[in-house]
Amino acid sequence: MSHHLFILSPADSPIYSLTHHSTRAAASTVSPLASNLPTWSTSAFAGTLTALSGASSVAQHTPSGPVKMGGGQDRHVIQMIANASLDAIEDVMRKENAMYLRAVDKFNEWTVSAFVTPGNVKFVLLHEAKNDEGIRAFFMEVWEMYVKAQLNPFHGLISSSAFDGRIRASAKKYL
Repeated sequence: MSHHLFILSPADSPIYSLTHHSTRAAASTVSPLASNLPTWSTSAFAGTLTALSGASSVAQHTPSGPVKMGGGQDRHVIQMIANASLDAIEDVMRKENAMYLRAVDKFNEWTVSAFVTPGNVKFVLLHEAKNDEGIRAFFMEVWEMYVKAQLNPFHGLISSSAFDGRIRASAKKYL
């Protein structure tokens, strides 16, 4: 089970991203579209459809040998889902007066949870399993680390390996 965290500035430009692979077991789900995809197809489009459908990975045969594709793990698909969820986050922000917005969007097996700071910095987390309390605690800890990093005049947020290490430790703890 994997989690993908994106920290976005108020202008929705990426500040930080993290991919965390959890050792906790998750229920496996297969998309209805995934069961209809042919595994023998050699087109690049089939690999994209497999990735978008959330199907388990298939081997695409190319002249240089088999290439593993799909599984919803392709980085560009994850970024597309996170980017597409920004409109849903804005809609929920207008309706609710809370920082932790819970699950704001769903795309196949991916659920998008969000946390918005008072300065309109968005924390977007893509995850496969429901864990509301763990995700809320993770967001609160990430927010605390983000504020501390912003208040430190001697270190940049992006270049700080300490910030990255603390985020990874928090992800391991809560996710």
